[in-house]
Amino acid sequence: MPLAEVVGSTAAIGYGLAAIGPGIGVGLVFSAYIQSTARQPESSRLTLPYVWIGFAVVEALALLGIAFGFIWAGNPVG
Repeated sequence: MPLAEVVGSTAAIGYGLAAIGPGIGVGLVFSAYIQSTARQPESSRLTLPYVWIGFAVVEALALLGIAFGFIWAGNPVG
């Protein structure tokens, strides 16, 4: 007899945990851009495309996290 039973989909919990990493990553990308622009304002136009590329790559991890959550939710282990 189990003490506690998990009922429902654990994919939501998994995606919540998987979203922590990209959330931190986006914060680091934009904080680095703000810091570099504060140090050298004339380079802001030069570094802005790299900010958006970094943002897109980090957000791709969040999309992969939700995709794998849906994939694994349909396939019970065991």
